[in-house]
Amino acid sequence: MTLTRTETDSLGTIEIPADRYWGPQTERARALFRIGEGRLDPGVIHATGLQKWAAAEANRRLGELPDAIAEPIKAAALEVAQGLRDADFPLPVWQTGSGTQTNMNANEVIANRANEMLGQPLGSRSPIHPNDHVNRGQSSNDSFPTVMHIAAIAALRARLLPGLAALHAALTAKAADYAGIVKLGRTHMMDAVPVTLGGEFATWARQVQNGIARVADAIPRLLLLPQGGTAAGTGLNRHPQFDDAFCAILAERTGEAYAPNPDKSEGMAAHDAFVELHGALNTLAVSLTKIANDIRLLGSGPRGGIGELVIPADGLSSSIMPGKTNPTQSEALTMVCARVMGNQTTVTFAGSQGHLELNVFKPVIIQAVLESITLLGDAAASFATHMVAKLEPNRARIADQVAKSLMLVTALNPHIGYDRAVQIAKLALAEDLTLRDAAARLGHVAPEDFDRWVRPEEMLRPGGGG
Repeated sequence: MTLTRTETDSLGTIEIPADRYWGPQTERARALFRIGEGRLDPGVIHATGLQKWAAAEANRRLGELPDAIAEPIKAAALEVAQGLRDADFPLPVWQTGSGTQTNMNANEVIANRANEMLGQPLGSRSPIHPNDHVNRGQSSNDSFPTVMHIAAIAALRARLLPGLAALHAALTAKAADYAGIVKLGRTHMMDAVPVTLGGEFATWARQVQNGIARVADAIPRLLLLPQGGTAAGTGLNRHPQFDDAFCAILAERTGEAYAPNPDKSEGMAAHDAFVELHGALNTLAVSLTKIANDIRLLGSGPRGGIGELVIPADGLSSSIMPGKTNPTQSEALTMVCARVMGNQTTVTFAGSQGHLELNVFKPVIIQAVLESITLLGDAAASFATHMVAKLEPNRARIADQVAKSLMLVTALNPHIGYDRAVQIAKLALAEDLTLRDAAARLGHVAPEDFDRWVRPEEMLRPGGGG
């Protein structure tokens, strides 16, 4: 049997696993919210530890907590921030929409651990109390959204932006390497005038660069914290300078330019900053889907498809078709993008549910945002390393398709007019002729003029052609 200890709160006594640092509120929540198998993202828990650490230090500097109380709280909070207490946060996303249960979970774990550091048994609630001391000058309503901001910024810096930077660098390098490879362009999935392979990679690189910029544009609103609003945005029960002190302390520790939200209620009742951020993530998902699909289209084959790119053999193959190479990285990336697009619906709806002074969809908002950040960052890095960096052009295939292209006839428009150019293209297609032979048979263009006017490498710029 599991050993337990008995604790008491305003609702009476309750049995808690003896070796766990949480308290009565968390144990009651465990029984009430048995919904799903997953827990709240660890990034939220670690950010909660950092938030409690900064709050304790702010209260210490402002004279709200004596050193003898603040320092053990800070030490225990840092253990949470460092991931040492993850096992003591058992609650799911599906709880009270303000995140109250996770805030109280943190208060109880930190108070118990701090008291243990002072030689007291778990559950003593003295000399450090979870509400009176760990939660001093705070409410779940301002603390949990502050945690959301901290967790999102940390994930952007650690996972998404590095992953996107790696992908942008890989695409940019290929754009330079392949700048001189003239190939068949395609519009409407049909043959079109020539482009360069490098130009296609440059387009993809630009999409990623724009995605990085969109994410960066959202960060200033994430750096404005609602901490200090307490219950309803008014700052009831906290020191007048608590918000300024908290943000300054957090900025010192993280290097991020955190500042108080000038309207605390805006950061508690609405989460437009997260809707904005996820809009940028959704745009990234759209961009990355195009890139992944373009690469798998150009690599399709190797004999029955377009076959202009050689997809890297990653050691994975069909369970029945020997030696088959599939675009596995494209498939993984596009599945990630599908998930992010689904999260966009969740964040959009949840963000719209800010009723009066409080939005009560906070846990699901930050869970969806962190999942999207993590998946996109990891998938972008994987795609850069295992797909883009290892791609090779099939130069023979590219040259053959350019040579056979009927759309090279476009270069004749300025010389013989659109209608005659159409006649040449139709005859070439109907009788499987080269454009050069079709033009000569119709008497529209002499062979020597055709050679001078139809030069694919000259069709890549304004005014190009012969």
